[in-house]
Amino acid sequence: MSEFQDQDLLCCPPSDPQPQALLQGLEGPEADDELAKLAKAIGHPARVRILRMLSLKEARVCSQIVGELPLAQSTVSEHLRILKDSGLIRSSQDGPRIGYCINYAMLRKLKALVAII
Repeated sequence: MSEFQDQDLLCCPPSDPQPQALLQGLEGPEADDELAKLAKAIGHPARVRILRMLSLKEARVCSQIVGELPLAQSTVSEHLRILKDSGLIRSSQDGPRIGYCINYAMLRKLKALVAII
């Protein structure tokens, strides 16, 4: 199988068995802290571009993302780490390849947090 044929297999299964739980607590100091963390994660154009790229396909491996951005591999890896640490993307490893995909539950939470401002 080529890298492009099995890219959907590289992402973890959905991690939101209880999506309603993520939408609880949308107000208060903890919600403000979480919104600030998520805003920081999307506060760079390259990270926004990565999220847009991942929204067009279920999963991409790091080399595909690097191939579409005018950035060094190490820079892209750092942006991916920040997005993953925020919970906006997930990853899974298949040997030396790491697949990335959007964590839609966290993206919904971000949208909900922004909507109440």
